[in-house]
Amino acid sequence: MARFEPAALPELLPVFYRRLFPHGAYGRWLGYGGVVKNYFQLREFSFTLRDDVYLRFQSFGSPQELERELQRINPYKIDIGAVYSHRPNQHNTVHLGAFQPQEKELVFDIDMTDYDDVRMCCSSAEICSKCWTLMTIAVHIIDRALVEDLGVRHRLWVYSGRRGVHCWVCDDAVRKWSPVLRAAAVEYLTLVKGGAETVKKVNLSEPIHPFIRRSVSVVEKYFEAYALVGQDILGSPESWDKVLALVPEEHREPLQVEFPKKRDSVQRWELLKGRMERVRRAAGTGKGLPCYADWEIMLQYCFPRLDINVSKGVGHLLKSPFSVHPKTGRISVPLDLQRLDQFDPFTVPTISSLCQELDAAGDDGEQEDGGETEPKRRARDYKKTSLAPYVRVFEQFVEEMEHARRGERLRRSDLQGDF
Repeated sequence: MARFEPAALPELLPVFYRRLFPHGAYGRWLGYGGVVKNYFQLREFSFTLRDDVYLRFQSFGSPQELERELQRINPYKIDIGAVYSHRPNQHNTVHLGAFQPQEKELVFDIDMTDYDDVRMCCSSAEICSKCWTLMTIAVHIIDRALVEDLGVRHRLWVYSGRRGVHCWVCDDAVRKWSPVLRAAAVEYLTLVKGGAETVKKVNLSEPIHPFIRRSVSVVEKYFEAYALVGQDILGSPESWDKVLALVPEEHREPLQVEFPKKRDSVQRWELLKGRMERVRRAAGTGKGLPCYADWEIMLQYCFPRLDINVSKGVGHLLKSPFSVHPKTGRISVPLDLQRLDQFDPFTVPTISSLCQELDAAGDDGEQEDGGETEPKRRARDYKKTSLAPYVRVFEQFVEEMEHARRGERLRRSDLQGDF
């Protein structure tokens, strides 16, 4: 893969926005079928330009107008905001207080830096294939809950381009949710609570909610390979003391005696888990109280950590899919949930590698057809590159939304007897 140099962005971005960015599907996504008048025109976009010049409250009369502007200014980053009461680019002409965010997708932002207290391999902005498993677990847990527990349908999961993932929940009803409803959804999806000073961040009590049971069953599939082998969380007295601090005292002391006799993290975990299971079985027959310390540890080390402020605020901006990360050069690509466990952030194309692929493909010996339209030529261009499968995932997402919208229209017309 071509090495990415941030200094090359001014040369690469015009090629990206002209020949690779999926303008057609992008406009169809944010237009939502044109069902609501002026929906696209009332949407805020913000752009970050070279040298961190920041433009907020940009809005456009049509997706084609947005496309022309992207190709004119070639932003380093695109953020998407809310649908407002008035056109965002005219917000200065509106009476103070009248300009308000009305709707937006429910969004989630999961960032690897929020796991720094429980990952041993990396810290801050660094990631590796070991800790990326945390993002895989997060998507599995949150996506299942969104569909099965909260009843949503249209979710677009996107790699941030560096160290995290974003989710856009696009159902019509959800886009209308108030900040209170959004906060309630995040609260439902949150189990890890407390800041840096809080040692024990997960506290379970009976009855155990089905959401917690299902989340534990997802974590269990990854826990041995990720936490016990990859992170080796019980590998040394220093690291196992950190884990045992989460266990009630009456169980902690016997484990501290037994742990040094075991060979590795896997054996020590079996000991801890076995003890908790025996305690729960005894509690089931009326002897003592149940203890879920093993579940609490698994959740504290692996459960998704959401930024409530990103999700709660209707006016909050979030980086757009197909933005270029200015530090890594990687494209913010949609995730294929069918192949989530195979996703590798280090194989995501960079803007440099894509432009190199375009150069290598050349024009395949074809002469440019003077009569060929720009969208047709661009569709052919991105298909020559490793961006193609990600654009296809995005197109399928948009097509599924359009299909559902047509089905809903037919259902309504049938109910009204409008044949």
